[in-house]
Amino acid sequence: MEVRRLLVLVIMVIAAGCCASGGALDATRSQLKGLRVHLTHVDAHGNYSKQQLLQRAARRSHHRMSRLVARTTGVAMSTKATAGGAADLQAPVHTGNGEFLMDLSIGTPALAYSAIVDTGSDLVWTQCQPCVDCFKQPTPVFDPSSSSTYAIVPCSSSYCGDLPTSTCTSSSKCGYTYTYGDASWTQGVLATETFTLTKAKLPGVAFGCGDMNEGDGFSQGAGLVGLGRGPLSLVSKLGLEKFSYCLTSLDDTGKSPLFLGSLADISDSAAAASSIQITPLIKNPSQPSFYYVTLTGLTVGSARITLPSSAFAVRDDGTGGVIVDSGTSITYLEVQGYRALKKAFAAQMWLPAVDGSGVGLDLCFQAPAKGVDQVEVPKLVFHFDGGADLDLPAENYMVLDAGSGALCLTVMGSRGLSIIGNFQQQNFQFVYDVGHDTLSFAPVQCDKL
Repeated sequence: MEVRRLLVLVIMVIAAGCCASGGALDATRSQLKGLRVHLTHVDAHGNYSKQQLLQRAARRSHHRMSRLVARTTGVAMSTKATAGGAADLQAPVHTGNGEFLMDLSIGTPALAYSAIVDTGSDLVWTQCQPCVDCFKQPTPVFDPSSSSTYAIVPCSSSYCGDLPTSTCTSSSKCGYTYTYGDASWTQGVLATETFTLTKAKLPGVAFGCGDMNEGDGFSQGAGLVGLGRGPLSLVSKLGLEKFSYCLTSLDDTGKSPLFLGSLADISDSAAAASSIQITPLIKNPSQPSFYYVTLTGLTVGSARITLPSSAFAVRDDGTGGVIVDSGTSITYLEVQGYRALKKAFAAQMWLPAVDGSGVGLDLCFQAPAKGVDQVEVPKLVFHFDGGADLDLPAENYMVLDAGSGALCLTVMGSRGLSIIGNFQQQNFQFVYDVGHDTLSFAPVQCDKL
């Protein structure tokens, strides 16, 4: 039985250096068969070295993990509190609210914007004029008065009732405040507008028109597109039963495809039917936006790690559990599971351990001076309910900092929530079937889709 993986460091080697339009939306839902949208990594056009890409992704991951944990526990988690305690990086980088941007157009006439895609939240929003407090964005701020299809959502609308926090203004407009668990938030009024994805016009989409918005992690785009499980997400508003994405590797400048609706299936030409894994999506009433799965165990090399069911279970108070998240790069496991994984991994590596704080990772080894592209590492498999196995190629969990020669595991510890990050999802197509509460995945060469 295979217990080790040959690490061919080609991809991830780090080089030195409501409303009146509701009927229209219903009609669109019936006509919408499927869309393909392209996602761009937030650092794709930053001219960063591969080492900088990894450092920036690790820094954003630590902040995002802390934010998501704060949402579930009410307590922000310091990066130093993770098991292993990798030091916080000092490189200047915006805290992350997502790793990928979607191109879309808003209004009539349609104006082009890019927005952060987030599977961990619901609200679709953009900054709006007149701005009271807005962050700097790469495109002009949306002006509702310039669009013929803009409509305010009244307080009586069911859309307003879907908001976690809403107010009714003196003019009966539905005001909202949407927070992200840290110092980032958006505030404004709920409205409907025509959104254009690729060439498809989607009238009557409910969105937040924010005139007060705070958060360094937003400034890569003009707002955010929530793809969570809640009623305000784009998936819910379009009445879609499923969506999928296939994420290219960190240093691939190509775009990653996002499929909405019927196009979301894993095609037979892209992956063998026998390779498709399916696990149930479970719900946490305390966190209805997140996509939870049941992690039943881990395999590291020759060691099968079976933990008590409570280790990764959603607790009665809403904490715990395992989510799949496109906006977090590193995978974080509850400390009990991470310590077992770390111990098993270290025991099966023949390389000496070294400090990985320079790249923001915990478990690192000194790579050999020669032949690093042929290093053998223990295999890593995540086992999920229903018999689904996420059997990872080595480049999905090991990265090399060629500057220091540190070969590092892109898994760390957490408390209060476990997260399957996008390093582990690279070159797998993930299908979120919200209509049937399942998550499917299969290995696919994403740049070939």
